[in-house]
Amino acid sequence: MTDPAPATADGLTHFDTAGNAVMVDVSAKDETERVAVAGGCVEMAPATLRAIIERGLKKGDVLSVAQLAGIMGAKRTPDLIPLCHPLALTKVAVELTPDPDHDRVVITATCALRGRTGVEMEALTAVAVAGLTVYDMCKAVDKGMRLTDIRLLSKTGGKSGTWTAS
Repeated sequence: MTDPAPATADGLTHFDTAGNAVMVDVSAKDETERVAVAGGCVEMAPATLRAIIERGLKKGDVLSVAQLAGIMGAKRTPDLIPLCHPLALTKVAVELTPDPDHDRVVITATCALRGRTGVEMEALTAVAVAGLTVYDMCKAVDKGMRLTDIRLLSKTGGKSGTWTAS
């Protein structure tokens, strides 16, 4: 077994010097408050969005179920993304907002903790799982929905400090 390197020559941290996948050793990092916010959208037909808003779908309250699914997704991130550390999240908030002007549901997730590694993947996973849940609950009436624009919006904490998407 080879010793893990801090990063490969091209800056990748999840590979050792021999190119093997490794979980990054964060034991030497300082614990700091870390927050990440991610966002995304589910685009759909106007009638589908109307049915969501009016709670007229057979599977129930789409926004509430998707909100819970997003929270659960954030908590299960290390089970889904192979090299993510299990984290003691102190906050997971998922908001789903209907946007009738653009026939979509806008999803925002905020994750926080005090720890040695960031929560970006947890926030992104929360958005993706919430979006997939919207799709699952509405696919009987609209198979053409699209999950779009899933991305990190901001992060704070750690040695890289604050970052905000432009």
